[in-house]
Amino acid sequence: MLTNATLFAELEGLNRFALKLCKNKSDADDLVQTTIVRALSHKESFEDGTKAFSWLSRIMYNSFATAYKRKIRYESQYDPEPEILNVRFESSQEDKIMVREVQSAMEELCPQHREILMLICAYEMSYEEASTHLNIPVGTVRSRLSRARESLMVAMSGNDNHKRENSLSLKVVNRTSLH
Repeated sequence: MLTNATLFAELEGLNRFALKLCKNKSDADDLVQTTIVRALSHKESFEDGTKAFSWLSRIMYNSFATAYKRKIRYESQYDPEPEILNVRFESSQEDKIMVREVQSAMEELCPQHREILMLICAYEMSYEEASTHLNIPVGTVRSRLSRARESLMVAMSGNDNHKRENSLSLKVVNRTSLH
């Protein structure tokens, strides 16, 4: 019968063998654990005088082979991940036009409005994070975001008055930043 002392004396060799089989430390650790559990549950079948490592390595190899066959048979057939990774989504013509329109409208905005929209909408920062990033109060973030959204909507609608207002506000922003 296999004793715990005999089992743990072979642990280092089992770890090396498992690593050779799995080529991955995490999977090798799992394989060693599976081997120990199976060996302990069948320790009565271990014959005295037999080499413990030979018996344990046979259990390990059989466990590895069974898991490998199961993985090949079931996971590769029914695992959708490889198929999902191969699927390519093409943007529709309408989506491409919309992206160009938004980019064009964003270019019309003053730098402060562009920046606040990017931080909140594109980078998904919270108001508090944007406040810290810009070193301004949260209330200023909210009001600036509100004005930026309004300006973007006007720019998206193609209002010519907005273009003049936007260029004036850009000049005011540039003058105030120089002082």
